[in-house]
Amino acid sequence: MRIAMFGKNVAEESVLFIQELVDELQNNEGVIFVYKPFFECLQGKIVFTLQPNLFTKQQEIANKVDYLFSIGGDGTILDSVMLVGDSGIPVTGINLGRLGFLSSISKEHIIPAIKAIQNGQYLIEERTLLQLDSPGGLFGPTNYAMNELTVFKPNVMSMLTIKTWINGAFLNAYWADGLIVATPTGSTAYSLSCTGPIITPDSENFLITPIASHNLTVRPIVIRDDSEIKIRVEGKGPHFLLSLDSRIATVDHAVELIIRKASFKINLLRMIDKNFFQTIREKLNWGLDNRNWHNNV
Repeated sequence: MRIAMFGKNVAEESVLFIQELVDELQNNEGVIFVYKPFFECLQGKIVFTLQPNLFTKQQEIANKVDYLFSIGGDGTILDSVMLVGDSGIPVTGINLGRLGFLSSISKEHIIPAIKAIQNGQYLIEERTLLQLDSPGGLFGPTNYAMNELTVFKPNVMSMLTIKTWINGAFLNAYWADGLIVATPTGSTAYSLSCTGPIITPDSENFLITPIASHNLTVRPIVIRDDSEIKIRVEGKGPHFLLSLDSRIATVDHAVELIIRKASFKINLLRMIDKNFFQTIREKLNWGLDNRNWHNNV
């Protein structure tokens, strides 16, 4: 098994779990590639019996690894997506963070998960990405996001007017602190905290959710993911802020945004005994009612 390991930092309480992962892979003669900045964080904390291969970009692991293990939380998975890109490498998350909607393997279940992967006992879920088509070059070649694109105000005093079109038809002028365009994956992220609905990952939709709308009757709306979304932003200042997942840029008000579905998807690996509905029940504490226990739900 050829594994790429990606992470951003190493908390002291995570060292034993990462060592357990490395030992299990190397005991089974696995070939390990480690993201170079992550390897530098691991030095002096994790022992490799064999020197791993180091990488910093997609071209160094494409067609050379079977899976990428994202070690951290959901934010780490989002960063790993930027690295994997259109290579098709399946990504699985080992959750060393908190909530972990995307990081499906808990740190206590690393060994059983690796054995299951070795035996082919897993499923691959394709996750849709959204892409910022215009302006070009703003985020370089990684102009896509697995969770969301967000327009938001640059300071606490200003409010934005965000004019939005769907396939050329005017949707609305949002008077708000910002606007989220989310994928189904991102429906359980920022959009959820702004009262957006939860959408199953295989839904072929995008979700548009205002942030602190000053029009009280305005609500989130779900559209087809083959739609083109156009956004123009007006405000008192000359700029607004734009994010693609965790990356942020300052954009001039004169700039028009064009958003559409990316031409490729990300493969997320999950265990057979896990599914989306189980995840939201566990992570959002749905069904914590004594009546459900009596009914064996």
